[in-house]
Amino acid sequence: MTKLQAFIIPVTPFQQNCSLVYDDARKVGAIVDPGGDVPVILDAIKQSGITIEKIILTHGHIDHAGGAAELKDALNVPIEGPHAKDLFLLESLPESGARFDMMNVRAVVPDRWLEEGDDVTVGDLTFATYECPGHTPGSVVLFNAENRFALMGDVLFQGSVGRTDFPYGDHASLIGSIKHKLYPLGDDVVFLPGHGSPSTIGEERRTNPFLNE
Repeated sequence: MTKLQAFIIPVTPFQQNCSLVYDDARKVGAIVDPGGDVPVILDAIKQSGITIEKIILTHGHIDHAGGAAELKDALNVPIEGPHAKDLFLLESLPESGARFDMMNVRAVVPDRWLEEGDDVTVGDLTFATYECPGHTPGSVVLFNAENRFALMGDVLFQGSVGRTDFPYGDHASLIGSIKHKLYPLGDDVVFLPGHGSPSTIGEERRTNPFLNE
C-alpha cells in the first residue's frame, strides 16, 4: 500500500486549508488549493523536504485558487482541476481578490481540467475525481480509495456544508452531490475540508444538521 500523508498550510484571511498531500515512500507530493500567502506555502514546502510535482484546485474561489498562478511560476509545475465550469471564477480572480484586499492576484487557467472519473496521480497515489457542483458549478472532490481519504474542497465540512448563496450556487445540487456521490464512498472515509477540522463521511451523515433537514 502506498501510504498517504498530508498536512495543512492555513492561508489567506479566510484561514483556508491549503494542504500538502504526498506519497510518503517517494516524498513526492502536490499542493492543494493554494489560495494565497505563497511565501508561506513555499516555506512549508522547503521545511517538509517534499518534491512538489503539481498543484491541484478543487474549485475556483479566490481563497482556494488566488495563489495558483504565482505558485505555478515559482515551482514550474502543472495545475490540475477544477472542472471547466469554474473557468469564469478563475478568470475573475483579480477582481475577487481586490474585493478582499488581496492584491496582485492573477487569473489562472489549469493545464488540465478534471471531469467525473478522471484519475489524478500524486507520486504513486491515485485519486478518483467526483464532480460535486453546488458550491460552485465546477467543484470536484478527489478520493484516494487505498487510504480511504478525500480532498473535499468546500463541498462538505465538519458540521456544515458549502455556501450556495451565490448567483451560481445550487443548494439542491450540493446536497445531492453529497448524498449520491460521497455517501457511497463509505462512512470510514476521512476527509480534509477547505476550512475547519477534518471529519469522516459517517460522522457527517449521522450528525450534520444540513444533511438531516
